Amino acid sequence: MPETAALAGVVLAGGASQRMGRDKASLPVPASAGSQATTMVEHVVGILGQRCDPVLVMAAQGQPLPELRARVMRDELRGLGPLPATGRALRAAADAGARLAFVCAVDMPFLAIDLIDDLTRRALETGAEVVLPWDGQDHYLAAVYRTDLADRVDALVAAGERSMRALVDASDAQRVLTSDSRSLTNVNTDAELRALAQPRS
Repeated sequence: MPETAALAGVVLAGGASQRMGRDKASLPVPASAGSQATTMVEHVVGILGQRCDPVLVMAAQGQPLPELRARVMRDELRGLGPLPATGRALRAAADAGARLAFVCAVDMPFLAIDLIDDLTRRALETGAEVVLPWDGQDHYLAAVYRTDLADRVDALVAAGERSMRALVDASDAQRVLTSDSRSLTNVNTDAELRALAQPRS
């Protein structure tokens, strides 16, 4: 990784998980991820903690979480999507002195430190406001954001926006082509979780 970039980590853990039907943060990490038996939120926080300070977990009101080496922040309202939670986290990261934040979903069992390093390096090289991976689609919740975007998020939310795409479309965004789609894998259904639990052939 390049010189210290005052990089915060943000884990969005408070989503409704409608397709999964249960809280993703407490899902078991599949053995194929090479991790000891643990929950998804502990796994992702552990990865971010190797590169990011502080690590912030955005959780729903009343959502049970294990003990984490992270600062837990609770959503003020449910059902508003990831954008308002991201804005709050970016502001908290800026207040902690971080200029950049890696923002990711909680359901990423194969998240790789190399991905965080590559995106952060590109953010420093280009000065872009957002750097996100592209493998045929944009990955808004596996991207580096400048923390000074918090005010822009507030304006978008006030205008009724709820999606991360709205923020990226309103920002100077750089896309990084990646062939390592495995590190971007999300777990959206029980069937996907069971498939990931199978050893790789």
